[in-house]
Amino acid sequence: MSDLKEQINDGIKAAMKARDKTRLNALRYVKKLFIENDTSGSPKPELDIIIAYAKKVKDSASMYPDKSDAQNEIFAEYKVLQEFLPAQLDKAQVQTIIDEIKAKLDNPNMGMIMKELQPKIKGQFDGKLASQMVKDSL
Repeated sequence: MSDLKEQINDGIKAAMKARDKTRLNALRYVKKLFIENDTSGSPKPELDIIIAYAKKVKDSASMYPDKSDAQNEIFAEYKVLQEFLPAQLDKAQVQTIIDEIKAKLDNPNMGMIMKELQPKIKGQFDGKLASQMVKDSL
């Protein structure tokens, strides 16, 4: 069993003991996604599954009125998922990476920069914001 799966299972046990319903539901859903992934024809890395689910949860928060109970519940679930995501980068760090990539390329363009940037920031920074930063730097 992978390290991430063990962390999720341990988190489920701890949430059950603490009677933390939000945490328990979030981790159980991640475990369900892992099981579906393991039985699929082409399994993805576990981290990619958590990144995709966290993005989905974060995006769904905008569908609810600000400060509503439903939105607060979604943000609480996202906070649980963040514990399993890589450390987030700030704008300055991403801009430094963009500048380094631009310096290496002879004729930098949007596609070339994004192709190199995406794997470096995956799960650590918002892709749409990174895309806008690349546009602004060209």
